[in-house]
Amino acid sequence: MDESGDEVTTRAGYVALVGYPNAGKSSLMNRLVEQKLSIVTPLAQTTREKVLGIDTRDGVQMVFVDTPGLVEPRYLLHRAMLHAATEVIGDSDVVLLLVDAAAGIPEFSPDVLELLARAKGLIAVSNKRDLARPGQSEQVKHWTQERFGIDPVEVSALTGEGVVGLREEIARRLPVSPFLFPEDDVSSQPVRFFVAEFVREAAFELFEKEVPYSIAVKVDEFRETATPLYIRATIYVERPTQKAILIGQGGAAIKKLGRSAREKIEEFVGAPVYLDLWVKVLPRWRKDALQLQRFGFSIPTQEERT
Repeated sequence: MDESGDEVTTRAGYVALVGYPNAGKSSLMNRLVEQKLSIVTPLAQTTREKVLGIDTRDGVQMVFVDTPGLVEPRYLLHRAMLHAATEVIGDSDVVLLLVDAAAGIPEFSPDVLELLARAKGLIAVSNKRDLARPGQSEQVKHWTQERFGIDPVEVSALTGEGVVGLREEIARRLPVSPFLFPEDDVSSQPVRFFVAEFVREAAFELFEKEVPYSIAVKVDEFRETATPLYIRATIYVERPTQKAILIGQGGAAIKKLGRSAREKIEEFVGAPVYLDLWVKVLPRWRKDALQLQRFGFSIPTQEERT
């Protein structure tokens, strides 16, 4: 109730962001929660796991879930990523289907299209309106009308254009509900998760080709009582040559990576950080179910894969 004694109605629910890799899902979620939670790079398939961002304002709590790109999997890690993304679609109150207006119409598998057609509160979002050429936005509109019977909301996650209107559209579709998390929370995931993500982001920014995709990061020690805050993390790669690239001549590369990651982490936690990075070789971890589970990935069963 408010100060006058009248009952206050609140809305709350989960909002999934799904779409092709590089459609701008992570950038849009960061824009919506007004804080950097999802890592962003120009390369595709940067997001591997679900990332939760919570935005509470004006009696509405939106729990955003950034997801890996909806692509055909090439190995077990990709299957785990696709499973994570499709699972969120069925569990969310609102689904934002992001389409990169500057890149053309996505070609989803029939299973994914069917899942999207059945999704609750589906909103098509035509992103990158600032980059789209004349006619491209119209193509997206024609596709969403033909495929799902809805008009897209046009936004630019980069500039913020259209985001206020999108937020209002999401709020209208969320169910009447008490808040699901405390009002001050920005995520339900631990700081360790974001530390590992920022190390991966730094690797994507500093290294090329296959190396960043072969990296997994595990936080081994996190001492909050230390000053500066002490974090020890291990970067796992698949081949000795990748380890050599990460370390660099005389350790120059790993020092540069450590500096970049530390700055990102310090900005996130708002405190000085001592980041202690180690590199180890773990052959074929992206195709090993046991290792993937060790890193926190949920492996779909045979029934869920088919």
